[in-house]
Amino acid sequence: MKPVRFLARVMLSGIFVASGARNLQHPERLVPVAKPVTDRVAPLIQRTAPQLPSDPETLVRANAAVQLAAGLMFATGRFTRPAALLLAGTLVPTTVAGHPFWNSDDPATRTSHQIHFLKNLGLLGGLLLAAADTEGKPGLRWRAGHRIGHSRRSVRRAVRTARREARIALRSAAAARKLPG
Repeated sequence: MKPVRFLARVMLSGIFVASGARNLQHPERLVPVAKPVTDRVAPLIQRTAPQLPSDPETLVRANAAVQLAAGLMFATGRFTRPAALLLAGTLVPTTVAGHPFWNSDDPATRTSHQIHFLKNLGLLGGLLLAAADTEGKPGLRWRAGHRIGHSRRSVRRAVRTARREARIALRSAAAARKLPG
């Protein structure tokens, strides 16, 4: 791994590791802020997976745990692309719940929330770039397409060889019939 990639991952994941650890230990401070979002998500969770808890505090803890774990994986270079996608997924509800500038009437509060909202959008963009980064190695899509192309060429080559050998066999058989015998 190149030093720039390593440093960038550590710097990008720092906010997730720090806030994930803090929010995992003390989710109660975020529950009132998260409640409008969790109230919308809870019915969906109950319909799709009724065995999962859907109370706001547990959802805040789950989000924090994912941020902490994925942030550590991302920082250490383990499963970086899936970790970046997980972090991006946790950032969306965090941003919507934590920085709803559209609900604020106070200009100072509105501006503060807008700045944090845009900062989180920037983090989201960085995470999406990291999720697409193959570190200079071919991605899964390219490798699959390359393997398919290689297989097609191999099949065409085998078909050409079989046709050529069949023509040679036909000529040999025709020549053998013409020989007096």
